[in-house]
Amino acid sequence: MVRHDDPRPLHQQVKEALLRAIEDGRLPHNGKLPSERKLVESFGVSRITVRHAIQDLIRQGMVKSQPGKGLYVTLRPLGYELQVLESFTATALSTNRQPGSMLVEVQAYKPAADITRPLFLPEGAEVVILKRIRTIDGVPVAIQTDWLPAAQVPGLADLDWTGANRSLYAELRDRYHIQPGRGHTTLSARIATPWEAERLELANPAAVLTVDQIVFDRRNRPINMTTLIHHPERYPLTLTQS
Repeated sequence: MVRHDDPRPLHQQVKEALLRAIEDGRLPHNGKLPSERKLVESFGVSRITVRHAIQDLIRQGMVKSQPGKGLYVTLRPLGYELQVLESFTATALSTNRQPGSMLVEVQAYKPAADITRPLFLPEGAEVVILKRIRTIDGVPVAIQTDWLPAAQVPGLADLDWTGANRSLYAELRDRYHIQPGRGHTTLSARIATPWEAERLELANPAAVLTVDQIVFDRRNRPINMTTLIHHPERYPLTLTQS
């Protein structure tokens, strides 16, 4: 049941209750959701609140609408394999999903030492920053920021990054003949900033998964440094171990 003294919005409480019901099997995969009227009665909230919660579940891919039949629980996504040397675009396409992006920033500039040092660059060296909101099937799932040594990628900041499906790794490979050789990844979690929560459509306060990567070429030179801020439900990560 929802609690009116809970700081979380009512629609978020309803959504999370429905997610728990899906996860524990009370709402089985491919099963039909109760009617809007029954949900209103069960949770003691308005129709607008229920509709808001259901729309969130639809955007997350947890619920789908079948015209004339109602709302059904879809199979929960298994997650996206963590691949250090594979681009976001390639990872999405490998799971039969449609990748996309919205450009936030691209420019060449001279950053502080916390950026140049991991790239093995002297202080004051020029770096290209590429910041994008990444989408899966049109839904924002991650905020990705890449830093690259400007001398290795001349003209990268002048390319058109407003297109929905331009792959940075494809540009490195095809335009600059740069091939990744190995990488180092650090996973963590923290509270999203208000800007991040808004762009990822998260209710504040919200936790996000952070992925920090440095990729090196086959001569052990840093190619790029990446920070990914993941929506924890829309873009879960998996790791195959043996």
